[in-house]
Amino acid sequence: MSNTELEIVVDDPTAPEADSPAVATTRVVDVTVSLLLLVLAAMLGFDNWRTGIAWDSTGPQAGYFPFYLSVILAGASLYGLVAAFLSRTEASETFVTRAQLRRVMAVFVPTLLFCLATQFLGLYVASFFLIAAFMRMVGKIALWKSLLTAFLFTAIMFVTFDIAFDVIMPKGPLEAAFGH
Repeated sequence: MSNTELEIVVDDPTAPEADSPAVATTRVVDVTVSLLLLVLAAMLGFDNWRTGIAWDSTGPQAGYFPFYLSVILAGASLYGLVAAFLSRTEASETFVTRAQLRRVMAVFVPTLLFCLATQFLGLYVASFFLIAAFMRMVGKIALWKSLLTAFLFTAIMFVTFDIAFDVIMPKGPLEAAFGH
């Protein structure tokens, strides 16, 4: 009996197409992330240098350890830049295709909107909308099941955090209308 007879292959009908065009190569992503981290390290290093990176009579100043962590981050970023430019294989490797990026954005954009909606609607109402929308649009679950699950989850969250543990969560106009 060969190994191929033991394998079970299941095709994912929702998997991105294999012939989708490339959006970015691995080298471009590596260089971009390394440059962003280098800028972050420079900002953190400057801010901590202003705060104080020396030793005084009581020990290290407030910026001492964070400054040296930013120096380490800058060094790692420079290493990443050099490695990306010296790598010959990464120049042609596809990092993400259009179909893959579409799937990532299908999760990222609603999550970003959830974070923004939390500021205006409160955590519980925004969570209700996020859960219901994900279940309906991404999971293709029946509308009544999506709404029921979202309601039950947010109700359980409210009881657990606000009532049982008395944790302060971001509130919106709906909670204010009910006196919370």
